[in-house]
Amino acid sequence: MRLGLALGYWGRGPDPGHLALAQEAERLGYDSVWTAEAWGSDAFTPLTWIAAHTSRIKLGTAVAQMAARSPTTTAMHALTLDHLSGGRMTLGLGLSGPQVVEGWYGRPFPKSPLTATREYVEVVRQVLRREGPVEVAGRFHAHPYRGEDGTGLGKPLKPITHPLRADLPVLLGAEGPKNIAQTTRIADGWLPLYWSPTRTDVYEASLADLRDGFLVAPMARAKVCDDVAEGLLPVKAMLGFYIGGMGHAARNFHADLMARMGYEEEAWRVQELFLAGHREEAVLAVPEAFADEISLVGPRERIAERLKLWRAGPVTDLLVVAPDPHTLRVLAELNS
Repeated sequence: MRLGLALGYWGRGPDPGHLALAQEAERLGYDSVWTAEAWGSDAFTPLTWIAAHTSRIKLGTAVAQMAARSPTTTAMHALTLDHLSGGRMTLGLGLSGPQVVEGWYGRPFPKSPLTATREYVEVVRQVLRREGPVEVAGRFHAHPYRGEDGTGLGKPLKPITHPLRADLPVLLGAEGPKNIAQTTRIADGWLPLYWSPTRTDVYEASLADLRDGFLVAPMARAKVCDDVAEGLLPVKAMLGFYIGGMGHAARNFHADLMARMGYEEEAWRVQELFLAGHREEAVLAVPEAFADEISLVGPRERIAERLKLWRAGPVTDLLVVAPDPHTLRVLAELNS
């Protein structure tokens, strides 16, 4: 099981410690470093900055949002950074949800998310393969565009720049069972939002047909500390925000996932409190057991035992959300 460093997305501004963390991860032998985006900073610019200050570590987006860019634009970002970094780029994509797609990006959330995702990936693949002009007779991502409001002058094109790698890895963030199953067919890997090594049965049916080389790369917050409850507070804060605020009361993919993982009543309670404006109570209502099983928090010996569970399953890459170099170092030592 390889280790990666997940930096997440920015808050009010750039984290001044992110570059040093990425460089330390590279020094410790971490395989990859990952950036993200929500409705603030983008994923590719910080990754390019890190690429310029490192030499070996792989670079990934976890995740770049599909609604933020046309698929050809995303492919251009990926092939450009792959060239500049000497072939270190991995493209992680996510569809996001209706609240963000329509509220931030100002476009309709696709009525058939699986079809939209499949078309998006196909366009990206065609750009990277550069076997001919990009042509997809898609419902959501038609190339060339043939809509009634177009000019009809669109011409199939292939990239001027020759991609460095036609097989640049494409991973997908997926939560629903059908979306995960499709991911195993059309992508090179899967980026789970929540992974519990003790509840792998939740995903068993969706992962039934994994092929050799397919990546399973969940994120997990890690913290070497004596007080487990205190160490889990950032995890509970994250869960409270995702379960409560990253979606609508009637449609929240993150709450649905928590429910499928055995915490249905708790998920709806967290969401209810958050949407009512009781954010601190929502965070406190997140079950500590759930926060704990999707994390690696506690003394070194405790993390060592729990790390064995992560290595025992199908996880190929553990993307660590770690706030300090000491935790990164301990995990590198334990995983060696």
